Amino acid sequence: MSEAKKQRLRALQAALAAEHAAVYGYGVVGGRIREGRRAEARAAYDAHRARRDALAREVRDLGAEPAAASAAYALPFPVPDSAAAVRLAAELEDRVAGVYSDLVRAAEGELRGTAAEALREAAVRAVRWRGESVAFPGLAERAGTASATPTA
Repeated sequence: MSEAKKQRLRALQAALAAEHAAVYGYGVVGGRIREGRRAEARAAYDAHRARRDALAREVRDLGAEPAAASAAYALPFPVPDSAAAVRLAAELEDRVAGVYSDLVRAAEGELRGTAAEALREAAVRAVRWRGESVAFPGLAERAGTASATPTA
């Protein structure tokens, strides 16, 4: 396997792991979010499930075994109410955007376009949750985190 293919596979696996974590995290968000934002949380949950499944197919197409989801993920902070659920949703999207920015760098062709679209979608969802944007989605948020690997 070429070095470029190995790098692409690592980035795909990282994106898959991020999507696994986002799906889990949105399960928590859905349980705490107020009724008025529940449909938005459900739509995000469904989008992350679809991305997760597509990434697993991409990994298989490269001849590798997709990273498995963990049974549970450590949340970055307690989520006792709707306000914390909104913060968690924004954090999930920031983390996913960061991982997709890595995939954009590692990929080419159609996969690069797909990763850029996923990055854009995560950035838009983060803005909707947070109510404000950042200059460089997928990059600026990572400066404040110890790792680009999601733990939500």
